[in-house]
Amino acid sequence: MGSDCDGIRQRSCPVPMAQSDRILLGHGSGGRLSHELMRKVFLPALDNPVLARLDDQAVVDVEGLRLAFTTDSFVVQPLFFPGGDIGSLAVHGTTNDLAMGGAQPLCLSAAFILEEGLEVETLWRVVQSMRQAAAEVGVDVVTGDTKVVERGSADGLFINTSGIGLVPDGVHLSADGARPGDRIVLSGSIGEHGMAVLAQREGLGFEGPVESDSAPLHTLVAAMLQTPQAVHCLRDPTRGGVASALNEMAQSSGVGMTIDERAIPMREAIKGACELLGLDPLYVANEGKLVAIVDTAATEKVVAAMRQHPLGRQAQVIGTVQASSPGVVKMRTSIGTTRIVDMLAGDQLPRIC
Repeated sequence: MGSDCDGIRQRSCPVPMAQSDRILLGHGSGGRLSHELMRKVFLPALDNPVLARLDDQAVVDVEGLRLAFTTDSFVVQPLFFPGGDIGSLAVHGTTNDLAMGGAQPLCLSAAFILEEGLEVETLWRVVQSMRQAAAEVGVDVVTGDTKVVERGSADGLFINTSGIGLVPDGVHLSADGARPGDRIVLSGSIGEHGMAVLAQREGLGFEGPVESDSAPLHTLVAAMLQTPQAVHCLRDPTRGGVASALNEMAQSSGVGMTIDERAIPMREAIKGACELLGLDPLYVANEGKLVAIVDTAATEKVVAAMRQHPLGRQAQVIGTVQASSPGVVKMRTSIGTTRIVDMLAGDQLPRIC
């Protein structure tokens, strides 16, 4: 295992300096550097009330309709991994961002940046996977674009997608909606996407199969929203994992959060792999899970509805929201101590989504 671990260390992002006049890999981690880039570069130049909310999607009113709009780029390496590929990942990731605003996905766009020398058969496989994933969600890819860049410029293939969805009346979800007393609910086991990509990239073998959890979450969200006004915030913990998703909501809402390590569902194969490689599963990306902030009076009903859905059978209450320590996420560990769960400065596993 020594040579495998050496490869992991070489590919992992080092902890970057707090100040840099150059873009680092850590700026794409979804962690602290990503947020600093947003707040110091993008928001000052492009600031408006919708963008300033920093949700996974923008919800805008168009002639009486509340439309959710989102865009995302996918740069995963390798292009194919156990449980999915860059094509299905692009569809799931984009429709899930819409779902985190409570929206029913309507349609997608897809832009492909192709590297010179990419095999047409590889592109065909990716597009067919995207077609199948879109059909399963019930959306069409209605427009797109293609560009080709020089050999060595794109790791074979990058995809950018945008999506539009319809937000039902009475649904108002945002990262600033958490309130003291709310419960924190996680839909299922964590770390599976990131570890599946890592295993494929590095040729690692773990005890038991490790596959990406990439899946569309809009029907699970619809089931949760059957209880009116119960769900206050939703996040799919992709880049930066559960830890970053919780920090985003705690900071936007001005509340503190405490989670219980023993309540967090995680497969033994994932737990063992993370321990072996020195990775914290709270920061490993997921592509088929969600974190919900739920009104305490309705938590039992929402969790019961989640457990009736195939993607929510492992749903668990993992923590609470409190007024104290605003913007701080804490965890009660399995050995009885408490530690702060902060945003990562860098990125444990680059190029996984």
